[in-house]
Amino acid sequence: MNMQTPIRLSHLSHGGGCGCKLAPSVLQQLLCSHPTVSPYKQLLVGVETGDDAAVWELDNGTCIIATTDFFMPMVDDPRDFGRIAATNAISDVYAMGGMPIMALAILGMPVDKIPPEMVRQILEGGQSVCDTAGIPIAGGHSIDSPEPIYGLAVIGIAPKSDIRRNADAKAGDALILTKALGVGIYSAAFKKSALSRPAYDEFIATTTLLNRVGATLAKDTAVHAMTDVTGFGLLGHALEMARGSNKTVTVTADALPFLKDAVSLAQQGFITGASGRNWKSYDNSVVLPNGISEWQRQLYCDPQTSGGLLVSCSADRAGDILETIQNAGYTAARIIGRLDDGRPQVVVEAR
Repeated sequence: MNMQTPIRLSHLSHGGGCGCKLAPSVLQQLLCSHPTVSPYKQLLVGVETGDDAAVWELDNGTCIIATTDFFMPMVDDPRDFGRIAATNAISDVYAMGGMPIMALAILGMPVDKIPPEMVRQILEGGQSVCDTAGIPIAGGHSIDSPEPIYGLAVIGIAPKSDIRRNADAKAGDALILTKALGVGIYSAAFKKSALSRPAYDEFIATTTLLNRVGATLAKDTAVHAMTDVTGFGLLGHALEMARGSNKTVTVTADALPFLKDAVSLAQQGFITGASGRNWKSYDNSVVLPNGISEWQRQLYCDPQTSGGLLVSCSADRAGDILETIQNAGYTAARIIGRLDDGRPQVVVEAR
């Protein structure tokens, strides 16, 4: 191994972050034979609505939340890669309304391409996020793999009353997004050495911000449904909420928050392959405004890694709930739309 040549983790994999995820349509085909009704009454949430984690109810009313998430690098700094991957994995527990209690590490590394010290830094980055979340990494599993992979299996708990699925949104609800969009755009620019240092810092700040506000929101009965926005993009995860809740989701384009350079980078063509796969997967269940630009569509389909929460809540409480979210440190949070009775679809409208 020539140690004089800098190792770019992002160039050792064919994809990065949640852009590695299978397209929604492919995943649907793979799971089409899976039963939609579980024979286990304690399994409150399974694969039926594509929710963020599995939920199992214990006899005392406490629920166990279980999830796993791992991917390939979208950055070159090994510690940053570990931090992003761990934050993203823990998010699923918060999105269900729970609190994480422990994690297991998932590690796959090309041992002939990456020195041990770099792998150690990846693990240290993941550990630092778990320390912030107040949970141990209690074990894990590692393999020699052709591309670098890191993530966590995370266990959380919550009382049954705090569990928030993506399928319980109500007609008349307001829709809140807690983080800015554009992570995939930034990732594409980074891979081509076109992301400025301030933009990289913004990128790391949003992808390592834990979605712990989800556990707070779940204790508010005005919050009806939650999910996190990751690899399927805003439209894909909004569509999962629409289908699970049997509602029409309307997104106001002008209300969407974006990372500072996301629009200009999208206009320059810095996009991921996953955004195109996402769009094809939505079929005719997403309606865009007439005359929309290609770069705008790419932003709406942009895969997010460690993205924000999509929160469906009572419209009359939306302002208070938004203030709670922003005061908790999610300053980009915005009310971005609403839910209505109607065909399960997502409609993007201009003001």
